[in-house]
Amino acid sequence: MKKTFGLTMSILIVGLVALFVMCDNSKRQRSKSTTTAKITGIRRMEETILPVTGQGDNWYMTWASDDKQYAGLCDGTGFKDLPDYTGIYYNSKLLAISGNPPDHTFESVPGYPDLESISPRQVPGSRDYSRYYGFAIIAVDGAIYQLLSTPKVPFGPEGNAFIGAKLIYSPNNGVTWYNQDGSTPVVYEKWEDRNKENMAFFFEPDESFALSSFLQMGKNYEDNTDGYVYLYATNGNVDGKMNQLVMLRVKKDKIRVRSEYEYFVSLNSDGTANWSKDINNRGVVCQFPEGWVNYNISPGHSGHPYAWQPSVAYNNPLGVYMMANWGIGVGSDGDWFGKPSYLGFWTAPQPWGPWTQVYEEEAWTTAGDVNARCYQPYIAPKWIADDGKSFWMVWTDFRKVGDTRPYYAFNCQKVEIITE
Repeated sequence: MKKTFGLTMSILIVGLVALFVMCDNSKRQRSKSTTTAKITGIRRMEETILPVTGQGDNWYMTWASDDKQYAGLCDGTGFKDLPDYTGIYYNSKLLAISGNPPDHTFESVPGYPDLESISPRQVPGSRDYSRYYGFAIIAVDGAIYQLLSTPKVPFGPEGNAFIGAKLIYSPNNGVTWYNQDGSTPVVYEKWEDRNKENMAFFFEPDESFALSSFLQMGKNYEDNTDGYVYLYATNGNVDGKMNQLVMLRVKKDKIRVRSEYEYFVSLNSDGTANWSKDINNRGVVCQFPEGWVNYNISPGHSGHPYAWQPSVAYNNPLGVYMMANWGIGVGSDGDWFGKPSYLGFWTAPQPWGPWTQVYEEEAWTTAGDVNARCYQPYIAPKWIADDGKSFWMVWTDFRKVGDTRPYYAFNCQKVEIITE
């Protein structure tokens, strides 16, 4: 009897310890939702628009293990109220964001290899400088990866477009940065020195995968359960291609290994997807409306086609993947920002779809301002509400007021999610 009692107590103690460990692990890593809500629409809450801050555009964002969001700034000087503000105009710079709106704050990332903008006017005829623009960014397992898109040649010549992207990474949340091959410091290659060896993507079929965005899945990517990182991109640089969404997946510990990339091919009837390591087999995961890609890219005009770079985030409380995307308002002359942009919102049960559109604006304006020229909507991954019923969206506005662009900055507002 005593032996039986002792054995029973031992089993009970072991069970309690196991239960404690399970509970403790659940606190450290939130499990992926097993329920899926049906989102039927969104409402941009115009009354929540905050005063603009900073100077720059795009603001691709990710949520890291230190609880900060990291946002890439393209073409701007940043934030005048930061102690290290220089007034230098950057093509690529990284900011860290702490807190939640309206009380969020910004700080520079000292270790980031800032890239100052140098125009052909400053160095006439020179090819000794290179432009890279920080777009896709992802924080996973304590590291940050970023793809910096680059054009064929310095902007200005007719027919120019983004044709590749360089991968850099930091294994310690932005303290130190490395090239894709593991070398440091980061090298911004000259135009003639770029190739398929030092670029993650370079002159791919149809000029695809030059402009891209990572799927965001919670803090430090902890909402992910299948071990893959997903990347979305435009399928080219002309209308009919740029409005096609393509994607790839790669094991999260193989992001630096191009040969491990698997490209989405097609969707099966049971909701699974087919993948191929051959980029030529890539299929279209979502098709957006035509007519929203600028085509007048001659000297003196926009300089490059630009539209349909998505923001995709997993809404864990609702068990739904959300995508915001936009098309540029093409003027009668084919130039960009000739009218308000297109804004759409889609949802899906899996990263590869099927994607269902639940919202559309053919004239995306802020608070009814017809002069707004909004672009690059981004779902801030940390700022998805605990109940999943709202999020904060960040964007840039290219409108001109007098001789300046006062809204070419960090704009944000709260967005309500409507469910059945």
